[in-house]
Amino acid sequence: MKRFWFILFVVLVAFVAGLTGGYLGGMAVSRQAGPGAGGLPAAGFVTQASVPPSDETITLRTVNIDTAITQAVEKTGPAVVTIVGQLPDQMTFFGRVSGGTSSGSGVIISESGYVITNNHVIEDAESLTVILANGDERPARVVGTDPFSDLAVLKVDGELPAVAELGNSDALKPGETVIAIGSPLGDFKNTVTTGVISATGRSLDSGNGYLLENLLQTDAAINQGNSGGPLVNLAGQVVGINTLIVRDSQASNTVVEGLGFAVPSTSVRAVADQLIANGSVARPYMGIRYQTIDPAVARRYNLPVEWGVYIASIDPQGPAAQAGLQTGDIITQIGEFPLDENHPYLNALFHYAPGDTVTLKVARGAEILDFTLTFAS
Repeated sequence: MKRFWFILFVVLVAFVAGLTGGYLGGMAVSRQAGPGAGGLPAAGFVTQASVPPSDETITLRTVNIDTAITQAVEKTGPAVVTIVGQLPDQMTFFGRVSGGTSSGSGVIISESGYVITNNHVIEDAESLTVILANGDERPARVVGTDPFSDLAVLKVDGELPAVAELGNSDALKPGETVIAIGSPLGDFKNTVTTGVISATGRSLDSGNGYLLENLLQTDAAINQGNSGGPLVNLAGQVVGINTLIVRDSQASNTVVEGLGFAVPSTSVRAVADQLIANGSVARPYMGIRYQTIDPAVARRYNLPVEWGVYIASIDPQGPAAQAGLQTGDIITQIGEFPLDENHPYLNALFHYAPGDTVTLKVARGAEILDFTLTFAS
């Protein structure tokens, strides 16, 4: 039995030794021959022979996307400026408090340094600074303002990065692509947004007794700070000056989106030319102080007409007095424009210029009389 167990032990030792030697030898051969020895790919490796050869090469190309929009922005963008106004200090219970600043946008329209913007952008500012598209800051002075069109012209000195071209807003059609450029919130300078002309010839109540007439409506995104910036067509021409947006109505919980409005370039050109030449826009002068009449006022005071302006006082040397009008008269029509909700007094008046002669229809008591009046300036 001892001999049997001894022989079995020797056989087992020899068997284990053979296995170990074979394993170690195989590892050594594998290391020397590398992966795939013997014509078979080793696990985890791909041999050269396993991938079919190819003569093709991969080339990375940069595509230059140059569209009408980018070209228009490149043309007009350098002429767009940011306008910062320093507001006057305020006296409070705790003493003098800084008035802070206001901001808006504008666009350079002349090589002489004239900049067009909105009147409400620079209103009440004690001093103005224009920040050019290249980051340069210039002091600016007010050349003239026209609250009735919400336009103003500023003047800056020195070299200019670009001058924008005014286009013809009368040729615009609903659906035409337009681009708004400006500085929303005063921080995001020369922001570009796109949209279409939603409509032309819009009128909005200014809240000051007259309508802002003949406005362009657009769905291009316009935010606070965009006011005074240009609305540009695909030719890179300024076709409007962005002036206001209609916000959500808290009273009716109506959600409003994409309702922006701009002063058309034809109006901009006419107003800017007068502001540059004279510092003001020549508006016709009638020589009266008046109270607007609407149906509610007419019912309250039992007036003979529902629409018009009641003459509260009259300049004895003014055109109205010279035409024969009196205190207490009610003007119901100026020239071809009857005074109603669609034709406020000031809008009807501003269709004429100083020196024009018109016929007025006037209610005096129960009578409707005609008077011929020549406007002064």
